[in-house]
Parts: sequence; C-alpha cells; structure tokens
Amino acid sequence: MGTSGTKYFVFDIESVADGGLVSRLRYPGESLSPEQAIARYRAELLAENGKDFIPYTFQLPVSLVIAKIADDYRLTDLVALDEPESRPHEIVRLFWEGWRKYRRPRLVSFNGRGFDLPLLELCAFRYGISIPDWFAEDKKSFDQPRNRYNTWAHFDLHEWLTNNGASRFNGGLSLAANLVGKPGKMDVAGHMVQDLWDAGRAAEIHDYCRGDVLDTYFIFLRSRVVAGELDLDEEHAIIEDARKWIESRAATSPGLARYLAAWGDWKNPYA
Repeated sequence: MGTSGTKYFVFDIESVADGGLVSRLRYPGESLSPEQAIARYRAELLAENGKDFIPYTFQLPVSLVIAKIADDYRLTDLVALDEPESRPHEIVRLFWEGWRKYRRPRLVSFNGRGFDLPLLELCAFRYGISIPDWFAEDKKSFDQPRNRYNTWAHFDLHEWLTNNGASRFNGGLSLAANLVGKPGKMDVAGHMVQDLWDAGRAAEIHDYCRGDVLDTYFIFLRSRVVAGELDLDEEHAIIEDARKWIESRAATSPGLARYLAAWGDWKNPYA
C-alpha cells in the first residue's frame, strides 16, 4: 500500500535510561559508570515512591513500533523502526520523517501525550531534528498538532477515556485491552524493559512493543464504535481481517505468535 492509503499511525515506544546523562546530572563528581548511576537512581526512586521508572527526560527510545492503518481502519503493516539495531537517534529520525512522508497521518497512542510524544520532541531537541510542521508555531494554538486538545493530529486514547484527565484510569492499557477481549500485558511489562535491554534482549522488547501497539489498535477500534464511526459488525470484520493478517506472519515472529496464543474474542452481552 502506498503512503496515500495510510490515515493513522498507531504507535508505542519502549525506552531505557541514558546512564551517562544520569551520572553527570544526578551524581556529579562521583565518577559513577552509566550502569551504576542507573541502578542508584532506580533504587532511590523505588524507596521514594515504590516505582523505579526513571523520568522520560533521562530516557532514550530503543523500540518504536507503528501500526499503519488505512482510512477504513484496517491494519496494513506493523513496523519496528531501526530493528534490530535499535539506535535511538535513528528511531527518532525515522519516526518524524515517516510521519512527514506519509502526509502527517493521525497519531494514535495510549498515554502518548504524557510520555511518548514528549520523549520524541525532547529527542528531536537533543539530536537537532527539525519538525516545524509538528510545532506549527505560525498557526493558532488549537491548530498546532502538538496542542493538548488537538485530537485530529494526535488521538490519545488515555485522554479520551479519562476526558483529558478528569478521571483516573486504573489498570491502564492492559485493562482497556482486556475489556475488548485482547491480551494486554503478558510475560513482559514496562518496568522490565531496562533490565531486558541491559541483558541484551532487545528482540523481546520489540515483541513487547508490538503487543502494546496491537492492543492500542483494538482499543482504538472500539473507541470508534462508541463514537459512532463504526458499528459492531464493521468492527468485528476489521478485527477478523487483523487476526488473519497477524496469523499470516506469526510463523516468523515469536511476539505475534504469543499474541495470537493469548487472543480473546469480545463477548457481546446483547447477542
């Protein structure tokens, strides 16, 4: 399918801490190695608030998966940028160049406005990548793609479900996916990514990211049912097409095979 047929980029990022940056800024003069600095910062965070995830400002993307979605909501491709090299600067460049190449498709994420997009913007700052059409500073505030309430440029499902933060969504992506019969978190969770990366298990991180993107895609489809853009029969047909698409590629993708093995079908209580 050519670039003109892609209307949505459903995406997710997995990231790890920049140990050198943590060492320089958090522990100046202590000569900590990147690994030591990360371990110390994680331990401090765990003691303070029970979670050891280092803030995104100290993070670098090591996996970014995009599901390309046509204007009829059908899945046409699933791509992990710069796999298997997993170079942060290339991941960021390919994302922004791809967004432009595909004529600025609508971004779809789950909490991407709180994490993924801020990280991608900060990395553009770090690497000197020009993205004027994303910032669009010559436009009115609401028409700027990065504006928090501009849902035509970026549709954040977490914001949609919580009415832009008016409520809490306890359970996150995994809960939303389970409500529509999809796997949610399986054998890997976000807090494990740093340790997987340190152990050289990047392939498992990409597979985990692929699963999150597929969950996000199916949540997006149900949001379109609720919004009246699809009916349940249309959603069911699109999901079945996606299942066949995944099945056709599962033999060469351990992550897709695991996703299929955990697949569930939503039960209609009115049927």
